[in-house]
Amino acid sequence: MKSDLTISQEAQLQPIEAVADQAGILKEELIPQGEAKAKVTFSLLKRLNDAPRGKLVVVTAITPTPLGEGKTVTTIGLSQGLKAIGQQVMACIRQPSMGPVFGVKGGAAGGGYSQVAPMEELNLHLTGDIHAVSAAHNLAAAAIDARLFHEQRHGDQFEAKTGLPRMNIDPERVVWRRVVDMNDRTLRRVTIGINNPGSTANGIEREGGFDITAASELMAILALATDLKDLRQRIGQVVLAYSQDGQPVTAEGIQVAGAMAAILRDAAQPTLMQSLEGVPTLVHAGPFANIAHGNSSIIADRMALRLADVVVTEGGFGSDMGFEKACNIKARAAGKGPDAAVVVATLRGLKANSGKYDLRPGQKLPEAIFAPDAEALAAGFANLKWHIENVTRYGVPAVVALNRFPQDTDEELAWLKAEVEALGARVAISEAFAKGGEGATELAREVVAALATEAEFQYLYDAEQPIEAKLLTMAEAGYGGQGIELSEQAKTDIAQLEALGFGNLPVCMAKSPLSISHDPALKGAPSDFVVPVRGLRLCAGAGFIYVLTGNVMTMPGLPERPGYLNIDIDDEGNITGIDE
Repeated sequence: MKSDLTISQEAQLQPIEAVADQAGILKEELIPQGEAKAKVTFSLLKRLNDAPRGKLVVVTAITPTPLGEGKTVTTIGLSQGLKAIGQQVMACIRQPSMGPVFGVKGGAAGGGYSQVAPMEELNLHLTGDIHAVSAAHNLAAAAIDARLFHEQRHGDQFEAKTGLPRMNIDPERVVWRRVVDMNDRTLRRVTIGINNPGSTANGIEREGGFDITAASELMAILALATDLKDLRQRIGQVVLAYSQDGQPVTAEGIQVAGAMAAILRDAAQPTLMQSLEGVPTLVHAGPFANIAHGNSSIIADRMALRLADVVVTEGGFGSDMGFEKACNIKARAAGKGPDAAVVVATLRGLKANSGKYDLRPGQKLPEAIFAPDAEALAAGFANLKWHIENVTRYGVPAVVALNRFPQDTDEELAWLKAEVEALGARVAISEAFAKGGEGATELAREVVAALATEAEFQYLYDAEQPIEAKLLTMAEAGYGGQGIELSEQAKTDIAQLEALGFGNLPVCMAKSPLSISHDPALKGAPSDFVVPVRGLRLCAGAGFIYVLTGNVMTMPGLPERPGYLNIDIDDEGNITGIDE
């Protein structure tokens, strides 16, 4: 079979204007960005404000291997399958961060004959939205350090000299780190403002650090805002630091929020692309699911739901990650939960969850994991069972997609399908990678049947509960564990957040994606574990509390053999190796 990149580059794509017309987007609602992509303006939402909404399908998965189990392939393949059986359909996916593209994961456009094209444009820059997030975020970082410097330089005369209120910023409590869209472990902790002896020309010396742009609160805001007005308001609520008396110092307070919003104005518009079979696809925002909420934007969903009968999107990693956050965070902001969910499972993924294999990010999967192994498959099935039950816990009907790889045997797939059916769940084998929409029509029909049953969507917890109660619910009901263990820092953070009036926000759990628990070594469906909570961070603009568990990093590092080793251009300027 041809490589993903070759398939994408050989595809005969429609002009983006034709894709827009097919979707019902008017010419004046489109801002072309070349031949293969275009921004969609907010005027579409005004025109279709009273239009009926379609059904929302969220694609999730079992606990994945480090290379993933094919959620994006399934998202795009299912969309093409729905189109093939006569459904009016659109897809909504996140924009890939270049950190993982050049690091471990590679491209994030799907694969085979179920991908968004051109894949190299999707994976590298696209329309610059992530760079806009970086610029707006780092403007706020520069603004808070400049304000700190000038307030200390002028002291009591600051207000008289500038006409600005003195914020009395505590340099030890500047919480807004800088960001860059790259994996770089050396930037996790840095010292800034280093001066020559006796000088303060370079600012106030303090310890800082960098996160990857996908972990920026602005990225979460971009994905959770409902329109430009909401985006602007949320940016103003971002907490950059705390004053000497413990009060939040916001972007609005230091009057940088307006400029940040101006940088993000165009980035707030989703980008229209297409699948290899012409399914209109909105690409927007790129929050990670292990350190953020891991879903594409509410704005893209709102547009697609007014244009299509069925909208297919995806949540990052397993159902304990992106799907949980789609339900407990995104659905609260959007006022709409999923109508159905697709749980992607693979033979290799279930064997990995048997605990038999030592799988690590940055390393190839062992060939043995693709070989028939009834014992490992049966042991790993507990993980799929858990994820099916987790989806239904939210009142959402589940369909299992068995994503087929070339090495998979008919016997093992038949066994797995029968086991899923015995649980009472809908299931279909998907060959979307090799056959595109034709290989996903069985799955599409199962999804349509699931959508015929009205979802009884519910949140896992009441946001008005105390923070500790929400964390306990997440650990026990959300992950199946035996409680939580709060560090002294976490206890202090909870007390401060509740004292400041932020205790009613939902919680965004930052944890390992390689286990249902916090510990990547615990495979299958573990239950005998306690979730350690290291600390909590306020994301007032995004509207959630960011909870650090285990050893989660907000700035990834590059592996021993990073993905950039394979990427190059030929003499004609064609990009190569991005799919390796």
